[in-house]
This record gives sequence, C-alpha cells and structure tokens, in this order.
Amino acid sequence: MLRKPVSGRTAESVPVLVVGGSLVGLSTSVFLGRLGIEHMLVERHAATSTHPRGRGNNVRTMEIFRTAGLEQRVREAAFALAGNDGVLQVDTLTGDRRRWIIQDISAGTDVSTVSSSNWCLCSQNDLEPVLLDRARQGGDIRFDTELLSFTQDEYGVRAEVLSRESGEKYTVNADFLVAADGPRSPVRTRLGITQSGPGALFHNISVTFRSKVLKEYVGDKRFIVCYFTDPEGEGALLPVDNEERWVVHIPWFPDRGESLEDFSSERCAAHIRAAVGAADVDVEITGKAPWHASKLVADSYRQGRVFLAGDSAHEMPPTGAFGSNTGIQDAHNLAWKLAAVLRGWAGPRLLDTYECERRPVAVATSTRASQQAIEEQHPGFRPTGRNDDPADLMTVALCYRYASDAVVGASPEQPVVPEDFELGGAPGSRAPHMWVRREGARISTLDLYERAFVLLAGPAGHTWRRAAERASGELGVPVEAYLVGDGPDHDLAPEPDADWAALHGTGEDGAVLVRPDGFVAWRAHTHTPSAGRELTDVLRTVLCRD
Repeated sequence: MLRKPVSGRTAESVPVLVVGGSLVGLSTSVFLGRLGIEHMLVERHAATSTHPRGRGNNVRTMEIFRTAGLEQRVREAAFALAGNDGVLQVDTLTGDRRRWIIQDISAGTDVSTVSSSNWCLCSQNDLEPVLLDRARQGGDIRFDTELLSFTQDEYGVRAEVLSRESGEKYTVNADFLVAADGPRSPVRTRLGITQSGPGALFHNISVTFRSKVLKEYVGDKRFIVCYFTDPEGEGALLPVDNEERWVVHIPWFPDRGESLEDFSSERCAAHIRAAVGAADVDVEITGKAPWHASKLVADSYRQGRVFLAGDSAHEMPPTGAFGSNTGIQDAHNLAWKLAAVLRGWAGPRLLDTYECERRPVAVATSTRASQQAIEEQHPGFRPTGRNDDPADLMTVALCYRYASDAVVGASPEQPVVPEDFELGGAPGSRAPHMWVRREGARISTLDLYERAFVLLAGPAGHTWRRAAERASGELGVPVEAYLVGDGPDHDLAPEPDADWAALHGTGEDGAVLVRPDGFVAWRAHTHTPSAGRELTDVLRTVLCRD
C-alpha cells in the first residue's frame, strides 16, 4: 500500500487514482482492493457524510456487497430500519386520507428464489463508514485531499493534489483516473464532457430533526418514506431510527425567488407540525441541506485514461433509489475491466465497453426514476409528461442487459430493460442465482463471481471443464470451471428439484461463461468436439484481444 509522501517528496505513482470518497468512490476502492489493484483515493472533505440520505440499496447492490464480504456489516449498520418497507401517502399524519403507493418494495416477489440477497435500507452516513473501513484494507485512502488539476497523454495521467490539512502540494502519476466526484464533477467539467437530459426537475430542502412525540403519530406504520399532500405541510418524511431522529424533505422553489435563507428553523418546524396535523409536536431542527433532483446523463463516460462514475456520469431523481445503486454498479463494472487490462489479461479496447454497457443503463434507469417520481407525486415535482406503464422496480434493478464487445451472443437490438422480469442466463444478463452445495457448504452461484471468469457446465459437461483449463493456460487468464450435478466428480450439487440447465437456458451438456462482475459473457447449449478452441476464441473476443 502507498504511504503519504514525506516532507519534500513531490511525486508518487499508482496504477489507479480515484477522485471522490463518497459511496461510489469508496465502492470503486473496495472493488479494486478486492481484485488486488493498487490505487489511491483522494477526497476533499475531511470525513464521510454526516447527513442521512441515499438510503435505498437495491438487490443487485446488496449482491455485490455480499460478494465483496460486506453484506452482513451493511445490514448491521442498517439495523434501525430493518423492518421498514413501502411508500405511504397521506394528507397529514392525523388526517383521514392515506394510501400505500407501494406497500411491498419487492412487489410480491420471493426474492430468495432469484437472489442470494435482498434490498436494504442503509443511510449514506451509515454506509460510508463501512465502505471506508474496507477500502482502507486494500487502498491508500486520503481524505482532506483535493485534486487541483490533471493532464493526460497516451502513457498515463499526471494529477496535482493538495493536502488541505498540511497545505502540501504534490504530484500523483497514474495509469488511469476514475472520477467519482459528484454531480458538479470538476473532472467532467475540465474534460469538457457535455450532458444530455432535461436537467433540474425539482428542488427540496432536506431537514434533519429530533422529535420524541412524532413516533406516536406514526404508530406502527414502518414506511421507507411518507408523502404529505396537504399544501401547508407538503413534503416527505423519512425515519432515521423510528424513534426520535427523522428527516423531512420540504419543496423549495428557487424559480419563485425562494432562497435558502427563507428556510429558517422556525419555518421548518412549523412545516413539520402542519404535515403531522398537530401543533404540539416537539421539533428540534438539527440540520438543513439543499438538494436538486435532475435527469442528466454524460454524453461520454470516458476520455482517454479518465473515466466518469456515479453522479459525475448521471443524475436522476431519488425515487426508486436508483442513483447511488447505478453508481455503485458502474464502479463494479469498471473495476474488473481496469484489473484485466492492468494485469495483461485484456486488450485496452475492453475499457471502451464500460461506456457501451453502463451509459444505456443510466439512460433507461434515469427515465424510470423520473417516471417513479410521477407515480409517487413527489413533493415539489410538477411534471407535464405522462407515465408510460414502465417496468417494475425489481425488473429495472436486476434485469438490465449489456450488448457490447465484452459479450458474445447478445443482440444490440434488445431493450436495455425488458418489459417483464427475466433472468434466464442469456448473454449480457446478470447470471442466474441458484443455491448449491460446494464441499458441504450452501452457497449461491452468485458467490462464485468476483476475481476470475467462471465456467459453469451441466452434469454432462466434462468436455467444457477441460476446455476451460486449456483456454486459461493458453491465454493466461484465470478461469474457474465447475460441474453442476450430484455425481462424485461434480463440484456443485444443486438443491432438490433444481434444474440447472433450465435455469441457465442451456442443456445438460451445455455451459455458461460468466464474467467477474457476474454477467453472462457467453452460453453454449451443448458440447462440441472443438470446445477448447471455441472457448479460447470466446475469451479472446470478450477480453478484446483480437
């Protein structure tokens, strides 16, 4: 691991420099560290976020955290909200009008049948310390350190950074730079990368407060968010601990001349009491922060050796909890590709597939988040468009698909998000989840996907296991091969009544090649006499080594 420069030292070198130490930057660091890639992260703030926001971690994100060995720690950090679910709408908490916009965030799906994990409410201020602790185990993490400028050429990136604590300036030379520096991204601005989309949709003031009495008005309703429609108290209430810590989002209309200074503690407290419908509610305002809901996607995710991830690449409304999840999944997609190129497994063109895969997902997801804001009638949002019967939230979170040079057999004509829930092992989709026994331990097949390519073959797929050994040896790429079946020479034993071939859309002697990020790279329906050559050629294609 790199160390802080001693006095007088003016330059350091590292394979990857990550700019930004919030959820996406820290996740990038975690994933790179898990892959053994040396890196440095710089963050201008002195500490992680203290404001409770960005709480929804969807099923796909929790799968990724599980593979990274973090799921249990995230759930421990989120224990206070473990029983909360659904989106409620009321006029006031004491009023007569109420309805569940969403009563079950999983839409009735038995998530255990399609995933090894489940969604989790963990506020950003609770999640970031978990990520930071893990990131420090595999990377050089420098808070209170600001990127001042950077240049790049065909050989690398040269960044000038400042220690805000000591005032020392020094140079960091990196092979690649990942910008996770937020929606106003200085890196994106310096690169001159434009954005597409309508821009700002609405504005809110996020107000944190304490109230011991409020829980009596909330009662036994353990919601994720409760929207108030009464004009005097219009807003959104989010529990922090279901006891006395809360957040309310109050609509803010700067286009009407409202300034931040207009939101005094007295005004905010009165607004909260109006939302409750009771004038005697105790309210202690503890913090205020403005936020803007926008729909924007960067027109390019890469310029040379610099990549955008998270809010620097896309902005979307918080409805549906897609923003940070999309960013964390950006980081997961990019990390294995950087590792593959740095280790010589892949050709440099593999890095082009990052934008090709992730930008369409951001376009589709930001559209769905905006539609969700219409469905939920988010306070402060006055849309003029209509809802086009979009895919459900689980489908958007788990079933998005890639069509790029890093996938063989995916149609570029297919929609990024299918209309219906669909995880059948098709190339470009997230590999199916299946509970199996490996050496007596119960695991999900999703647990296998992180540091290497994985070939799963059916009970009669011995040919494919030999093909994987040949391809791995010839290309110098790690490929782990597993036979799925109940025989003594099989590696993974499925649970009773589970049909591996049907679940993965192949035959008993077929095979599925899965990338380190858990997406299907290629699928064969049966074995062939030239299996070794075929699999080697597929890996060459997927890794852009042609």
